[in-house]
Amino acid sequence: MYNFIYVGMTENLDERLERHNKGYVRSTKRFAPFKLIYSEICESGQQARDREKYIKSTSGKRFLKSLDEEQSLKEIGR
Repeated sequence: MYNFIYVGMTENLDERLERHNKGYVRSTKRFAPFKLIYSEICESGQQARDREKYIKSTSGKRFLKSLDEEQSLKEIGR
């Protein structure tokens, strides 16, 4: 299992996640399966690109890892 967080933008989240999990995307195939830990809706393509850029930064990745850790703790009943 990999400790990999994928960040991307799409107009169809369910389809995008399915394509990654089925191995249709060569660059992420070896990291599958993926689970969704965070999503947000943006009003424009520019806003989505700006948010993607932030989330791919060190502080953005830190934020995502904290969400994933919180969820893991909830799943094991802590």
